[in-house]
Amino acid sequence: MNIGCHVSIAGGIFNAPQRAADLGAECFQIFTRSPQGGKAPELTRELLENFSAEMQKNKITNFVIHTPYYINFASANNRIRYGSISVARDELERASLLGAQFVMTHLGSAGELSEEDATKKTSEMLTKVLDGYTGSAELLIENSAGSGKIIGSTFSQIAEIIKNVNHPKLNGICIDTQHSFASGYDWRDFEKTLQQIDSEIGLSKIKLIHANDSLTECASHKDRHAHIGQGLIGTEAFKKIVALAQEKNIDMILETEHDEVVIDIKLLKSFRTK
Repeated sequence: MNIGCHVSIAGGIFNAPQRAADLGAECFQIFTRSPQGGKAPELTRELLENFSAEMQKNKITNFVIHTPYYINFASANNRIRYGSISVARDELERASLLGAQFVMTHLGSAGELSEEDATKKTSEMLTKVLDGYTGSAELLIENSAGSGKIIGSTFSQIAEIIKNVNHPKLNGICIDTQHSFASGYDWRDFEKTLQQIDSEIGLSKIKLIHANDSLTECASHKDRHAHIGQGLIGTEAFKKIVALAQEKNIDMILETEHDEVVIDIKLLKSFRTK
């Protein structure tokens, strides 16, 4: 398994592999467009060739793409809902061109909808995203911290959405350690939490891990990342999470601030057994 982090594509997407390597990352995550909105940069043949060359030069094989922040599959606003479908599908197509393994997405907010209706609406929209899709990249659902009426804070809800969509390219999740901790999954009680996740969705569904410690208490429902060992999840829990990732061959991506992400990467690498 590889350990890496999120990196910027400033100046061109082909700069990402070198940025990742400079931080000691063995894999990386990127946005292929501004996460706040706007037109996506065109993926020209020259750009794709440059990107591939940089991946080879830096000896990195695995990378993933994160959809923009404004995705909301259960929005009451048709423009936002169908815009989310369009962008998510476009990211899958772009990921397939670039050679990314996965595209991960948040699901959005239920707004005025009940949890049941939000689950149904989200499933319906994701089905539209994947309709006729034949690319290589897989779509992953990332769990949320659960503030307000954010969808996907429980693995049981995500499992139901995946079951409803029933598409071979949506068969997994990206677990964010901080989001799950904030939603009440206490990684400090590792075996209990693992059993809970397994019973709700199945450990085989975990395809990627966002490794983030938490500034806020368990079940706080607040999205506040901390550097590894500087939060309330703690290093002992992360040693066990790394062992799980190594056993299951699951890549880990840090989303901590770049001031100390190099230290975080080194720390997680030190938890691996040879």
